Amino acid sequence: QVQLVESGGGLVQPGGSLRLSCLASGFTFSNYLMRWYRQAPGKERELVASITATGSRTNYADSVKGRFTISTDNGKNTVTLQMNSLKPEDTAVYFCNLYQWVVARNYWGQGTQVTVSS
Repeated sequence: QVQLVESGGGLVQPGGSLRLSCLASGFTFSNYLMRWYRQAPGKERELVASITATGSRTNYADSVKGRFTISTDNGKNTVTLQMNSLKPEDTAVYFCNLYQWVVARNYWGQGTQVTVSS
């Protein structure tokens, strides 16, 4: 059973940085996509960044380009989201997601709160 466990959320001042990590376990397939989503109160969940299993390709939402960096340590099944120059509008619950291509199935972590406030 696929499990995703996020860590690294918290409270930070505007302009600060946070690093989120997601440890994936319980699977043996190799063709998947790792993504970070976020959901702010009263808003829909939105895709923040994605990375292929090998780390060869990444994509970012326009709102975070140049500030956030997604990376993966494939050998440890870990995906990280480095968030710099944080803004109050980045405040949300951040969710780790694994998308299994072959069966078009999504797996979700429990989410971690990120609050950007002075």
